[in-house]
Amino acid sequence: METLLEYKCPACGGALSFDSSLQKMKCPYCDTEFEVEALRELDEALKQEGSSDFTWESQPEGQWSEEETENLRTFVCQSCGGEIVGDENTAATRCPYCDNPVVMTGQFRGDLRPDLVVPFKLSKEQAKAALSQHLNKKPLLPKLFKSQNRIESIQGIYVPFWLFDADAQASIRYKATRVHTWSDSNYIYTRTSFFSLLREGSIGFDNVPVDGASKMPNDLMESIEPFDLSQGVDFQTAYLAGFLADKYDVTAEDSKQRANDRIRASTESSFASTTAGYATVIPEHTAIRLSGSRVRYALLPVWILTTRWQDQVYTFAMNGQTGKMVGNLPVDKGLLVKYLLTIGLGSGAILSAIACLFG
Repeated sequence: METLLEYKCPACGGALSFDSSLQKMKCPYCDTEFEVEALRELDEALKQEGSSDFTWESQPEGQWSEEETENLRTFVCQSCGGEIVGDENTAATRCPYCDNPVVMTGQFRGDLRPDLVVPFKLSKEQAKAALSQHLNKKPLLPKLFKSQNRIESIQGIYVPFWLFDADAQASIRYKATRVHTWSDSNYIYTRTSFFSLLREGSIGFDNVPVDGASKMPNDLMESIEPFDLSQGVDFQTAYLAGFLADKYDVTAEDSKQRANDRIRASTESSFASTTAGYATVIPEHTAIRLSGSRVRYALLPVWILTTRWQDQVYTFAMNGQTGKMVGNLPVDKGLLVKYLLTIGLGSGAILSAIACLFG
């Protein structure tokens, strides 16, 4: 049996949601506000009461294929009796009939319980406004895209992340050159000096994030970093009310290699920054050893927005804490040609640039 949790307003019985602008729980019916911490006892009491126990069920035969129902989960809303459908990783959602926010507390038991959550700071309206500003800053965007594209969906999602700590001990040898040129009345002289550079040291890394949701594109999640984890709080289900949330389906062990790759790349970049002043610098030998690994489980806030234009879907992700937004966009070829001409590129370079973008 799993527990379906709704936070009810003590004043009117309405369903409470977390208000990102207030950083409090708020009733949309009577506007009563509650501190999240004040609901901790209610949270525990509801869990113990099991006020809405339910059993995961598959849909009736004939409506869904076996492949479709394999990872499908359904349960009944305790407010209106409507059927809510989610997948095996759904941890928080809304009832499609009465729009009440619900949390599947069984998704956070034992090892599934996050160590911390970073609450949403920005609202849905702020996410919409941020998308508009994002589009206005793109000079090569087709003008019709700005006026004709429409937001198809906007969802605030708590995305599961693994946060890795590690120490990197590195030794990197580089081959470098310096070039000196001078001339007299008859000749131009060039002298190239060759150097062998050795850099050794250690770097500590804290909270390197790797998303633990297979449905989230890794490049999109990395592009909206960083999150200010100092604003993270101890996990409490109240923060999820009114938003979507998934539990991880990529384990910490399976995420470890991505974290290690990010740590190694950051170490190499940091060491390379100490080799300024040379004409060329080429790594010849790199040895990086990682130790002291530690991992924590966190839920981080992300707004996912999708728009449609000319039968193509465009997806944007916004950091729900900082407002940083990224996404794929079309490019106006005519505006691109004009732009390249203004910066002095020849026709050959223009054709090469267009081929790279649209080939």
